[in-house]
Amino acid sequence: MSQKKMMYHQMNSQLKALLEDCDLPLTAMANTCALIYSTLPDLNWAGFYLMHHGELVLGPFQGKIACMRIAVGKGVCGTAVKTGSIQRVDDVHLFPGHIACDSASASEIVLPLTASGALYGVLDIDSPILSRFDAEDEEGLKETCHLLMTSMDWTGGILP
Repeated sequence: MSQKKMMYHQMNSQLKALLEDCDLPLTAMANTCALIYSTLPDLNWAGFYLMHHGELVLGPFQGKIACMRIAVGKGVCGTAVKTGSIQRVDDVHLFPGHIACDSASASEIVLPLTASGALYGVLDIDSPILSRFDAEDEEGLKETCHLLMTSMDWTGGILP
């Protein structure tokens, strides 16, 4: 097992333990982004954007201040929502319509958050390093999102 896969295995094992006693989505998301930010090297932002009235709004995060609203289809996060697929961007400055919340960000990975066929938002992670995220990061973070989204009942939603 590679060192990176081992890091994700350990992080996701810790997340699973954290989620055992949590039944509140917002609380779970807060601890999840704190765990990601403190575990993964070379990040400058890790957090969630949540679907609210047809757009993404800022949720729990770690890092510098961030954009508060993102339209579906705009930037990397909005594109992940529109396409329903993971966006892994080696150089955000080359991404059409990139939203520069932090000019230090160079690469980004965004994963849609779904449960029972519904889209609840995205996990967004930025790095000041070009090409920071690879297939191992994508697989490890897919597991992170799976653990989060299957650990509790999301039918009540996240935001009122």
